[in-house]
Amino acid sequence: MRILLITHAFNSLTQRLYVELVGLGHEVSVEFDINDGVTVEAVELFRPDLILAPYLRRAIPEAIWRCHPCLIVHPGVVGDRGPSALDRAILRGEPEWGVTVLQAEAEMDAGPVWASASFTMRPAAKSSLYRNEVTEATVRAVLAALARLPDYRAGRWQPVRPPLGPLLPLLTQAERAIDWARDDTATVLRKIAAADGFPGVADRLFGQDCHLFDARVFAATGQAGELLGRAGTGIVRATADGAVRIGHCKRRDGLAIKLPAVQAYPEAAGLPELAADDGAIRYREAGAVGILEFDFYNGAMATADCLALLAAYRAALERPTRVIVLAGGADFFSNGLDLNRIEAAESPADESWRNIDAMDDLCRAVIETGSHLTVAALRGNAGAGGAFLALAADRVWARDGIMLNPHYK
Repeated sequence: MRILLITHAFNSLTQRLYVELVGLGHEVSVEFDINDGVTVEAVELFRPDLILAPYLRRAIPEAIWRCHPCLIVHPGVVGDRGPSALDRAILRGEPEWGVTVLQAEAEMDAGPVWASASFTMRPAAKSSLYRNEVTEATVRAVLAALARLPDYRAGRWQPVRPPLGPLLPLLTQAERAIDWARDDTATVLRKIAAADGFPGVADRLFGQDCHLFDARVFAATGQAGELLGRAGTGIVRATADGAVRIGHCKRRDGLAIKLPAVQAYPEAAGLPELAADDGAIRYREAGAVGILEFDFYNGAMATADCLALLAAYRAALERPTRVIVLAGGADFFSNGLDLNRIEAAESPADESWRNIDAMDDLCRAVIETGSHLTVAALRGNAGAGGAFLALAADRVWARDGIMLNPHYK
């Protein structure tokens, strides 16, 4: 078939669907949903058999859905409606969630259902759930919907109209807000997880407005809301029953880009140091195999990260093993250079050069290894220099379903 993907952005889920559909022999075109005129023109030019919308932030124009079969991917269970479906599910602590493929109509998320798929909710950030469970469920549901299209056209099958829940609005920052005096650790983590990696939770640090991202439990106690200290590049803040480490912040002033918390707030240098490292690099052994994990936030590797990983790799080479596995992180193997920290540097050009040099030195060390068999084990997506870091190894193993974005030709 000729399938037109209408999307707000060519994100990981849209990329995965594109690859799946092309692999099945369909002719696929992608159009960014900028405005009604652009979308209508794309439909007229491509003349699709089916329109699929995996990621939209506004309604498909009526002139399109009245004349063409349009299927919407909604990251919620059957009957759920609204633009913050996954966010709300995390905040409510739903044990199970799902994806629904429904037909576009005038009323938002109210069309008949073509297919759905469910999954178990991990205690994870929204972005991680979206890249993994939501994406896998979307593929299953979309392929099930496509399989029903011939029977639909022949009049042998009709999509079902289920009971509908209320149309819930976009989740506001007031609903996401952390009450540091009352919220326990689990509640704080859930609120930040439901907003990671967009839009973050609006808050204040050192008297400045910001958005919080990347939180995890930290073993400490103090007066609720108090800034207790630094842990690597993160800031530790007390909750009602413990503490959390806030890894990244986006200040509302200045560059307003997402940065490690202590870089976003130089004032954090005055806090006591509670832990020496972030735990992003971990090494373990299984017999003759050394396994080097490196789980950097969003897979981005700044100059210091590359140098630290190079030092850990060289230390691993000194161990009495025969194989070294570069295991990356659970969500990303690596996405190469940390563009945010480059942009925030005093001289972005110089920092780019330093970051590239550090990544090159790491790749060269892996390429030139003669004492061990090296294996890159891709559990998560890889992009840019991170994809080429994987290629430096003797063998590259990747799990089914990951996306590779080399960005080089």
